[in-house]
Amino acid sequence: MRIGLGQLDMGFEKKEHAKSLCEEMMQKAAKEQVDFLVFPEMTLTGFTMKTKELGESFKDSETIGFFRENALKNQLSLCFGLSIIDAQKAENHCVIVSETGEPLLDYAKIHPFSFGTEAQFYTGGESLASCTIKNVATSPFVCYDLRFPEIFQAASKESILLVVIANWPRQRREHWMTLLKARAIENQAFVVGVNRAGHGGGLEYSGDSMVVSPLGEVLAHAKEGHGLTAVDISPEEAFAYRSTFPLKLDRKPELYSKFLRSHK
Repeated sequence: MRIGLGQLDMGFEKKEHAKSLCEEMMQKAAKEQVDFLVFPEMTLTGFTMKTKELGESFKDSETIGFFRENALKNQLSLCFGLSIIDAQKAENHCVIVSETGEPLLDYAKIHPFSFGTEAQFYTGGESLASCTIKNVATSPFVCYDLRFPEIFQAASKESILLVVIANWPRQRREHWMTLLKARAIENQAFVVGVNRAGHGGGLEYSGDSMVVSPLGEVLAHAKEGHGLTAVDISPEEAFAYRSTFPLKLDRKPELYSKFLRSHK
């Protein structure tokens, strides 16, 4: 399976500009025979809090329609993010579509970033999501979710490809890289983290998009700037590693739940 890291400098709150950058990258990914291209969180807007102006209805989303059309045109499975608003409730979503443009998955970010202002504008989702891409069970997460290992453990019961799309600021880049490696090692899964680059909303982003193997090996690292990075992974490596080192069999989730309930 060939994965593309679509590290974007999409600017900020300029959808048409971002669309043109994405189209160029999707065409390039198709030429490089990428199977699954992953873009950053809030792909066409950057990390916006303008939910009323830039949020979209899922049913008639301009952004979803744009990526569905381009998935079919370029024969690529795509992962992207956007702001979804329904009545007064907004959520930060990650959507995956197949190479035929078929919607495969819709995930709402479980943990809005309360340290910033996101939690004032967005409601957290309450469920995990998974789909199959090229026969590989895949689960997505969004940015701040990366700091909460419990949801990765739950998803990795079935999924061996864990995807994190983000707008993760430069000042915490060491946290980003370290946590991607940790989630891969502790879940015995491939982890794909795609972050934005450049400047947006007063923040600076270093990119640092990565693919990490179940052993914690960095298979690809897109450091600074805008660009596509492609890397091949072998899902069988995750299954083989889980078989030879059956870490998950020793987990005690019922006991962990007891600890959490008794230490509020």
